[in-house]
Amino acid sequence: MTTRRTFLAQAGLMAAGAMLAPKLVSAKASNKVGLQLYSLRDQLPKDVKGVIGQVAKAGYNEVETFGFNKETGYWGLKGKEFSQLLKDNGLSTPSGHYGLDEYLGTGKTDDLNAYIEVANTIGQSHIIIPALNHNFIKTVDDCKGVADKMNKIAEILKKSGLKLGYHNHNFEWAPVGDTTFYDVVLNNTDPKLVAMEMDIYWVVRAGKDPVEIFSKHPGRFEFVHVKDRDKTNAELNTEIGTGDIDFKTILGKAKLAGIKHFIVEQENYTNIDPYMSIAKSASYLKDTLHV
Repeated sequence: MTTRRTFLAQAGLMAAGAMLAPKLVSAKASNKVGLQLYSLRDQLPKDVKGVIGQVAKAGYNEVETFGFNKETGYWGLKGKEFSQLLKDNGLSTPSGHYGLDEYLGTGKTDDLNAYIEVANTIGQSHIIIPALNHNFIKTVDDCKGVADKMNKIAEILKKSGLKLGYHNHNFEWAPVGDTTFYDVVLNNTDPKLVAMEMDIYWVVRAGKDPVEIFSKHPGRFEFVHVKDRDKTNAELNTEIGTGDIDFKTILGKAKLAGIKHFIVEQENYTNIDPYMSIAKSASYLKDTLHV
């Protein structure tokens, strides 16, 4: 029998535990979990419609695109066709990875204009730089020059109702003079125009603390790639919640970071069907982390 005294004692213990435990993303799930389609790069060219259907069945509400081609679109589907396919499966796409080396290297806008057109066609809000040519950032001045060009790209995108984003790997923390490229980007791009997409796996592999970065640059990280690290081989990914990255602590700082989109990405699979893998990751994000 639970008396008032025991109830109050239990409530006190629960409150104390809540204060000590890391807070999860929110008390109420937003039910918006995304998948970077690069996770299924081997499957998509063979059956784009079937794969998108499987993504929805696995529990995702959003997708982040990659691999757009000006001639063939998304695996043979033009922008409007691909947009309709997503809608038919209850999916939306807030962002896409688009290579911008052409503009960053030469200033040409041909590719950028094509990206703007298709991003608006399929309803994206962000064009994200997935990586860049390492030759562009050999010196501090190089890094500052790239950051300046990113601001210029962002100004162009703003006119079309879009925003620029940058996705990291781990090379961004290689020393360049007395700084790093990542620090230059954060300190020299306009926060109102350039969002950061933190790939948590690569930050951890670089030996950095995501929470520390969030604290130094609050509100900059509208997107995160949620990608776990295998416990026995740091070069491999694994399903979210089964690796050694402490997502409860990291994503417990989602509000501080400014995170609006949680994008699962897995680059390899070990002894598991890819669709089962992405379903397990979606379930962990929703049921355990409550994103």
